[in-house]
Amino acid sequence: MEDILRQLSTVLRGMWLYRWWGLVVAWIVGPIAGAAIYMLPDRYESSARVYVDTQSILKPLMSGLAVQPNVDQQISILSRTLISRPNVEKLIRMADLDLTVKNKEQREALIANVTKSLEIRDSGRENNIFTLVYKDTDPERARRVVQSLVSIFVESGLGDKRKDSDTARKFIEDQIKVYEQKLEEAESRLKEFKLRNLGTMGGGGQDYFGKMGEATAQLSQARLALREAENSRDALKRQMAGEDPILLPEPTTSAAVASVSIPELDGRIEAQKKQLDALLQKYTEQHPDVKGTRKVIEQLESQKAQEIQARRKAAPTAQASSVNNNPVYQQMKMSLAEAEANVASLKARVAEYESRVQALTASSRMLPELETELTQLNRDYNINKQNYDALITRRESAAMAVEMGATSGVADFRLIDPPTVPNKPTAPNRVLLMPLAGVAALAVGAVVSFLISQIRPTFADTVSLRDLTGLPVLGAVSMIVDPERIRKQRRDKLALLAAVVGLVMLFVAMTVWLVLSRMGK
Repeated sequence: MEDILRQLSTVLRGMWLYRWWGLVVAWIVGPIAGAAIYMLPDRYESSARVYVDTQSILKPLMSGLAVQPNVDQQISILSRTLISRPNVEKLIRMADLDLTVKNKEQREALIANVTKSLEIRDSGRENNIFTLVYKDTDPERARRVVQSLVSIFVESGLGDKRKDSDTARKFIEDQIKVYEQKLEEAESRLKEFKLRNLGTMGGGGQDYFGKMGEATAQLSQARLALREAENSRDALKRQMAGEDPILLPEPTTSAAVASVSIPELDGRIEAQKKQLDALLQKYTEQHPDVKGTRKVIEQLESQKAQEIQARRKAAPTAQASSVNNNPVYQQMKMSLAEAEANVASLKARVAEYESRVQALTASSRMLPELETELTQLNRDYNINKQNYDALITRRESAAMAVEMGATSGVADFRLIDPPTVPNKPTAPNRVLLMPLAGVAALAVGAVVSFLISQIRPTFADTVSLRDLTGLPVLGAVSMIVDPERIRKQRRDKLALLAAVVGLVMLFVAMTVWLVLSRMGK
């Protein structure tokens, strides 16, 4: 600590030797700085406050139906990105700031100056109040710039939203067309696959194993029906070939007589029986008509029995010639023809079912590959269908959101305080800058004295001399101060103090004058 104090004392002694140099520099810098501060051009600040209302009654009503963007975030981003080069160039054209621009360099300088002078102040996300500020040397020009900036702010909020909505809808429409084409291609591939493998895969949701079981069951049923038909046909053939001869029964009983048909007698007997039934409904058994009718029936049945007996006797000699005229034989021939036709039909059916079973058995090897291909086709189609349906839903939601925005507005921009022409400049603050200039002048003088003392150093005591040279110091000669020298030093100090006080009073007077000038305005 003692070394630091000693070094500081040495530096101050060296600066004291060159104090007049520093004072002269301070008197030169001070008035120049004061004049420069006074000559600074006045800058006027024009401002406007805009309130952005992001609340809408349709938002809770349309929740889940329409896309609802984060309007607060969009407005916040808009306020941060409003001061961009395209907007600044548009602002310059709207406010007629480029009337005096003659070349590209001047235009770039104007853009840089306007960008630096523009400011957007956010009073808080909850309030949604934005203050648009611009500073310029011309108050009327400052107002025009702020008015143009308000217009750009409102237009950007609405125009960008419409542009984003149109871009999103166009993108969705393009994607829908792409997926429509994909769906058509997938449907075509699926249709071609089903048509190509219709015989193997079938339709109606029936799989291969179901078809195989059904075809096998149908084949078994057809084979059983064929065997039955063949047995029936063979029995008919044996009867017609004489293996099972047809003989007339012995007329010993009424049942045997009734089993043989003689058309002419049977008709008469049947007519008499009907007549007997009608008479019994009217009369009793003792009635003469009833007895007569029964007697006629007995006579006809006796005649039929005699006819059958006569035919039986003549059968061995006339059977060969009369068998073809036998109605029973004719009926058997017809039954045999029908049996033959039925057998042929069943054979064709069995052959068809056998071919189906063979085809299904042959296609069983390629069935896994077909099922894999069908699964892949269905998966591709389902994925494209899901994406297509989702895009359709989003398109409708986006259209509804656009209609909602057109009806109620995404955000309502309200101008609270319109821009006005400022009466008093807001910058520069000369009352504050003038004392700072005086302090800066004194600081510059002190720095100059320090630099000169470092350039031309002196030794104030033997310790500093020994430390610098590294040589032993044998002694020091002290100065004998006479009264005249003391008076001279006193006058020198008073002059220095007067010069410093004069410089300070100069800046105080200039500051007071600036304050009075501002109050007068």
